[in-house]
Amino acid sequence: MTFSTSDREEYTPPSSSSVQGSQPCCRFEFDEILLATKNFNESLVIGHGGFGKVYKGIIMIGSSLVKAAIKRLDSMSNQGAAEFWAEVETLSMLRHFNLVSLLGYCNHEREMILVYEYMPNGTLADHLHKLGTPLSWLRRLKICIGAGRGLHYLHTGTGIKVGVIHRDIKSSNILLNESWAAKIADLGLSKISPINQPSTCVDKIVKGTFGYLDPDYYATGMLTRKLDVYAFGVVLLEVLCRKRAVDRSLDEDQWGLAIWIQERIKEGNLRHIIDYDIRGQISPESLKVFVRVAERCLHSNPKQRPTMAEILLSLESALILQDKFNIPFEGFRKTISGRIVDLLPCSFKGKISDIYYDPYRSESKFSSDCKTINETAVSTDLADNTLLPETIENSADSRNRSLVIFEFDDLKKATRNFSLDLFIGRGGFGYVFLGWVDTNTHAPVESSDDGVAVAVKRLSIDSLQGLEEWQSSITI
Repeated sequence: MTFSTSDREEYTPPSSSSVQGSQPCCRFEFDEILLATKNFNESLVIGHGGFGKVYKGIIMIGSSLVKAAIKRLDSMSNQGAAEFWAEVETLSMLRHFNLVSLLGYCNHEREMILVYEYMPNGTLADHLHKLGTPLSWLRRLKICIGAGRGLHYLHTGTGIKVGVIHRDIKSSNILLNESWAAKIADLGLSKISPINQPSTCVDKIVKGTFGYLDPDYYATGMLTRKLDVYAFGVVLLEVLCRKRAVDRSLDEDQWGLAIWIQERIKEGNLRHIIDYDIRGQISPESLKVFVRVAERCLHSNPKQRPTMAEILLSLESALILQDKFNIPFEGFRKTISGRIVDLLPCSFKGKISDIYYDPYRSESKFSSDCKTINETAVSTDLADNTLLPETIENSADSRNRSLVIFEFDDLKKATRNFSLDLFIGRGGFGYVFLGWVDTNTHAPVESSDDGVAVAVKRLSIDSLQGLEEWQSSITI
C-alpha cells in the first residue's frame, strides 16, 4: 500500500521554465493521448499503481512514432497534482541510463497524464512474484547493480546541482528494458535534496510503501537519503528470496520480509531463505557479500547504513566473486591477482576489485558498431589508478595529457595473446588481462623487470556495452 496526501484542486504547478528544466519535455495534447491509447482501451493496460493505470501506446514525437508507457491519474487516487508536477519537474532535469526517461506530459482540465519510455520487460516485482520468470543469480545481481546506479545518480546529483531522495524505492518501481537493464521509475513522491546536506526536513506526513518503509523515518519523519537505502535493502532481500516485502506466507508474527530475514540470519539459517531456483548457482563468497550489504542497509541507525556508492562497490564485488566461481580457471585469477597486488605501490591500500570498480558503467544495448572495434583494447597504467581524485584535479597536466594509442598486435604481445594465465577480471565491458609495456616507448615487454604493469580490458563479443561506452571511458 502506498500512502500520501495531496490536493488536486489547490496545488499550483511550477513555472514553465521550472518544468522544462535542462532537458526537452514534450507537452502533449489530450487528443494525442486519446489516439495513442485508443481512447484508453482496457486491452492496452500494462500496469496499475498508486497514481493510476498505465497504458501501452504509440505516440508521435517530432517526426517519429515511439512506443510509450502512458500513466493516467485515477480520479480515486490518493496522489494528485503535487505528485504529478513533482515527477514532471524532477525527471525533466535528470537523464541517466538507469532512470526511466520522461518523454512528456499532458495537463488537460482534470486529466493529468505522464508519458514515459516503454519498458518491454515490465517491473522486477512482476517477474519475481507474478510471472515466475526464471532469473539466474547473475541476472539478479546485474539488475540490482543497475538499479543501484540509478539511485546513486539521484542521491549524488551527478550532472545536476542538487540530489534527489526517491522516497518510494520498491521492486515495482524498478523497470526492465529489452536487455533486462534496470531503470528506476516513479519519482512522484521524490524530494529534491541539496547534496551537501545529510537531511532535508522533517515530513509532517510520512510517505512511502509498507514493507519498504524505514522505521526510523516512520518514527521521526526525518527525510534523508538513508530511507532510500533501507528500501533498497528490502529490494535486495526480495531478489535473493523471491518473497514479497510484506508476505503472509512468512511467520505469523513476522510478515515483514526485513524482520523475518534478520531473524533467520541471527539463527545462522541463511541457506533456507534463498530462492530455491538459484540455491545451486550462488557462490558462498558472493552470497556472503550480498547478504552483508543488505543487512547493513537495514541497520536501525540510519547513520550506520552505507551510501549507495558503498553498496555499489559491494554488489560489484559480489558479481566478481560469482564470476570467479563460474569460471573454471579460477586458480589462474587468484595467482595473477596476487601478482598485481605485489606490483602495486605501497601507498595503495585498496582491494584488487577497487581498480576495476566503475559505478557509472552503462548497461546499454550492444551496438552493431562494435564490429568495428572487436580488435580494440584499452590499456591503463596501474600506477595511475593509485592517484586520488584530489591529486588528479590539482594536476594541470593530467587533464591535458594525451593518451597512448596502442596497436592491437602490441597488446596481444603484451598479454601473450590474451593468455588465460594472465586473466585477472571480468566486467560488463569484457575481460581484463595483465600485461607489460616499456615505461618510455610503451612497446610490449616480457615482464615487470623490463617495464610497467598494465591492465588491458578487451570488449567481449557478448557484452551489452560497445562503442559508445568505449569512447565515453576514453573521453572522461
